[in-house]
Amino acid sequence: MDVFLWVIVPYLCLATFVVGHFWRYHYDKFGWTTRSSQLHEDRMLRIGSPLFHFGMLGVIGGHVIGLLIPRSWTDAVGITTEAYHTVAVGGGLIAGVMTLVGMAILIYRRRTVGPVFSATTVMDKVMYAFLGAAIVLGMWNTIAGSIYSVGGHYDYREGVSVWYRSFLAFQPQPELMADAPPGFQLHALVAFALFALWPFTRLVHVFSAPLGYLTRPYIVYRSRDDRTLGSHTQRPGWERVE
Repeated sequence: MDVFLWVIVPYLCLATFVVGHFWRYHYDKFGWTTRSSQLHEDRMLRIGSPLFHFGMLGVIGGHVIGLLIPRSWTDAVGITTEAYHTVAVGGGLIAGVMTLVGMAILIYRRRTVGPVFSATTVMDKVMYAFLGAAIVLGMWNTIAGSIYSVGGHYDYREGVSVWYRSFLAFQPQPELMADAPPGFQLHALVAFALFALWPFTRLVHVFSAPLGYLTRPYIVYRSRDDRTLGSHTQRPGWERVE
């Protein structure tokens, strides 16, 4: 069971993530979009969207530091365990709260604005459910994991993080996740399920950037008012006929 949960399932989700994006890009380019609904309502969007997206940047940054940077590196530069977990708890909670509040506003907007609700798909609802569950579990693990680490009970930097790096290196160590607390295990499974769903949701827009605007030709605007054309401004009225 440990091999199935912490080796087979993660690699299946990773393969779905990669192959799914390849399929989506080649066979559903017109669907590769966020399906923006700003024209229907922008007051709540102006508040919820920045909160959600900036919060997610903090969440992703925290995961990069917590999962990819070994403890030996932070110890080498003089960052103590207490200082590390103080920053992790403070920054993680701020980013998590911003993300949850922003997502709550966006979900409320989808439920209450008719045209936006009509444009909401089943995959949107599934995506919001898994994303919300992953964020809540992550916030809980940030608090509980830091308390456990300082108290000497469980340090995710010596367990979950090492397993994640071994997974990315294709040398998985499932016994590390098998020994992790249930909260960390559930968070990992929900996160991998979200990665498997990712290519089939609006989240694909994360990998889009308007780089084409840097090289596209200029758009030439021409007035439809004939009075602005020519070398001189024409006066209103009848034109003189020679």
